[in-house]
Amino acid sequence: MESLRVALGERSYPIHIGAGVLDDRALYAPHLRSAQAAIVTNEVVGPLFLGRARKALEAAGARVTEIVLPDGEQTKAWPSLERIFDALLAARCGRDALVVALGGGVVGDLAGFAAAVYQRGVDYLQVPTTLLAQVDSSVGGKTAINHPRGKNMIGAFHQPRAVIADVSALSTLPDRELRAGLAEVIKHGIALDSAFVAWLEANIEKLVRREAAALVHAVRRCCELKAAVVSADEREAGERALLNFGHTFGHAIEAASGYGNWLHGEAVAAGMVMASELSQRLGLVAKGDVERVRSLLKRAGLPVSGPQVPAARLVELMAVDKKNVRGAARFVILEAVGRAALKEGIDAGLVSEAIAAAA
Repeated sequence: MESLRVALGERSYPIHIGAGVLDDRALYAPHLRSAQAAIVTNEVVGPLFLGRARKALEAAGARVTEIVLPDGEQTKAWPSLERIFDALLAARCGRDALVVALGGGVVGDLAGFAAAVYQRGVDYLQVPTTLLAQVDSSVGGKTAINHPRGKNMIGAFHQPRAVIADVSALSTLPDRELRAGLAEVIKHGIALDSAFVAWLEANIEKLVRREAAALVHAVRRCCELKAAVVSADEREAGERALLNFGHTFGHAIEAASGYGNWLHGEAVAAGMVMASELSQRLGLVAKGDVERVRSLLKRAGLPVSGPQVPAARLVELMAVDKKNVRGAARFVILEAVGRAALKEGIDAGLVSEAIAAAA
């Protein structure tokens, strides 16, 4: 097991990465303030891992309530949140209860948001079982549900007490889900770390083949990068927004296509190509840099073009992005491969050109 820490003063917490860590009672026990624990998972993850997580919690002294939701992005909505609240109340969970988010990004976002607002906030653990969740969504305390007008528009910042990332769980992922997670791995490098991009270019096939050593390295490096950014900018006032490279376009793709038709990582992949094309049109990167981004995504088996949606519709949906300031769109663009920046006031015509170039 490898461990690192997100430094946030009193809200600091560890990230534990390794094979089999999901079963380690010692990783759960320090976070049980009472005997009450509730595991939130879904109908796909539950049969694979719910029994193991329950056993570890019970070995640590917990009485466990199971909350099993439907799978899919469409679950990240108010009705699912109500189901979680109903179950917590029926089990008489108090403010000292522990919520455990067992699953991918949807489960993590939902369970985290429920923990943020149930009785004005209870503790929770992230136990991510997808690559996307292990390298990105489980770290940093962003919790939310979707709204028809925009992704993740209703939520709260609520840091977990710990993240327990079991890389052996990745062996159960469908290939499409693994590739979607690789999009977030690639994003970390392109936005923040040119050396990591070079490592990915040399090792992307190992990740596609799920070689354990490569997966552990990628998960750890992404968590290191994200932990550093979150420690410096917990509530996304500036630097943390750089982690949204590709997401402004990607979220618009998801909304325009209907949530769940494109996996989040797939939409982000196409969004990174669009953001790179926009960066070139702003004179910040060369065509060769854009092709480098496109090539790495292709080798990971990810889409590098968007859906057949008019550029004007994507631009319209981007108008409600959370990074926007003073009513104007703010984009994460590239100054170089491995160095992203925020930019406002970009001409809508250039944005449309960038979308068309990735069509």
